[in-house]
Amino acid sequence: MAAARRSPEHVALAFPGGRLSYSQLLASAIRRARSLRALGIGPGDHVGLFMPNQIEYVELLFGVALLGAVAVPINARYKEHELGYLIENADLDILITTDVAPDRVDFVELVRASLPGIGETANVTELHLSSAPRLRSVVGLGGSQPDGMLSQGQFEAAAERTSEEEIEQLAARVAVRSVCIMIYTSGTTDLPKGCPLTHEALVRSGRAMSRQRYLLTADDVFWDPLPMFHMSVILPITAVFDAGATFLSMTHFEPDAAIDQIVTERPTVLFPSFPTLTTALIHNPRWKEVDLTRVRVVNNVASPDMLTAFQAAYPDAVQVSAYGLTEAAGVVSFNELTDTLDERSTTCGRPFSGIEIRIVDPETGEPRGVDEHGEINIRGYCLFEGYYRDPQKTAETMDADGWLHTGDLGSLDADGRISYHGRLKDMLKVGGENVAAVEIESYLGTHPAVKIAQVVSAPDPKYVEVPAAFVELHDGIETTADELVEYCRDKIASFKVPRYVRFVTEWPMSATKIQKYRLREWIQSELDRGG
Repeated sequence: MAAARRSPEHVALAFPGGRLSYSQLLASAIRRARSLRALGIGPGDHVGLFMPNQIEYVELLFGVALLGAVAVPINARYKEHELGYLIENADLDILITTDVAPDRVDFVELVRASLPGIGETANVTELHLSSAPRLRSVVGLGGSQPDGMLSQGQFEAAAERTSEEEIEQLAARVAVRSVCIMIYTSGTTDLPKGCPLTHEALVRSGRAMSRQRYLLTADDVFWDPLPMFHMSVILPITAVFDAGATFLSMTHFEPDAAIDQIVTERPTVLFPSFPTLTTALIHNPRWKEVDLTRVRVVNNVASPDMLTAFQAAYPDAVQVSAYGLTEAAGVVSFNELTDTLDERSTTCGRPFSGIEIRIVDPETGEPRGVDEHGEINIRGYCLFEGYYRDPQKTAETMDADGWLHTGDLGSLDADGRISYHGRLKDMLKVGGENVAAVEIESYLGTHPAVKIAQVVSAPDPKYVEVPAAFVELHDGIETTADELVEYCRDKIASFKVPRYVRFVTEWPMSATKIQKYRLREWIQSELDRGG
């Protein structure tokens, strides 16, 4: 709202197919809020968003926030099993999806498959589905009108039943410590967990990103092609709107289309962030022809050697890195633009004002000294409100003094800069996506031939890490690696499907547990030999 008052005609949001000024975006968000209010959405209600990057996504995010409701962005790569789980676990009151880009993802069909009986209901505003008891209705944006769903026309017409004044009154009542958004992230449990984040956590972190680190102004054009269900868009868009700058994105990342957009729009900030996207750009034959003289900041998260190589691809820009996690509003530190190349390649900068970081011995909890490795702990305004519907997991992660135990290995230098050294948790990061090994193990365990499955990370030049599954079969039952891969494909998200499957009859054991580090060593050694 502040940016709309300051610069109503300035471009807020730009996509290849259109753009909105700040005044247009505010009007659209209010209109979306009126439709949602007419369908019964109010403070504290949960609205799921299952769609690709598009202008409507941003309108809905802010429309939900105006009501004091909670937006629940859903991973666009989820399959039927994961989507059905999230719809129920998140206690969604309304789910909004789209028929846009069915050649890539058929969102409508996935929703239908995840909600048995949806096409049989007589009242599309009161579904009463046994698989999702709280879900009132599903909205299908686009040109179609699937059975059991509200059409785009019906949804937009509903706005006429609610006044703009009512939305303004609801917006004025929203408390800064109320929950604004709930992002699902894979933890060490068998399925993703919801992380509720407050308005304060998002706004203060976005403002710190804008004002303390990136030094954004209204003249900046911030290119971010990452998915809108991820904090790697939610936090940057908050920072951009705080500065009254322009947020530039695309529906799906594709290297040539991305280069075309960079050439046409001439952004000043590039936010590819993950090696998967960055390497696709800078290794494209057209990259050397791109005029990058307007680019002043680039964000990437990778190993020190990789970051040094990436910096060379942006000779006129300052490349920064970051440390963070969903449970802490996405990012708690970025490098400063004045940091040296070595500091920007080996550390993630200092935490934002108002956020504390400590490094402790993961076994004893005793503080570690300068440059000593230990578990990264975080405390401050940025922290989530606890895992949704999982007090036990919350208690395991948050201590009585308010410290979040991240499960990440790190260190602090003498100036308080954070360095990230890996994960203590049994977690993979596949192309920037957090994947709990136990989630894949649990699904593999449903195959009738599988007795035990253990999943570890295997190195990969494109995705940094990919899943490798070690499997022990039941006696007398046979299967193949290809069969197990096919069993996973189209049932769990593609980035979770094991890249390698290896069969074992004996496990490397400690006194009581399988030694996963030995499994990682086995697959690493095999790959090193060219196996």
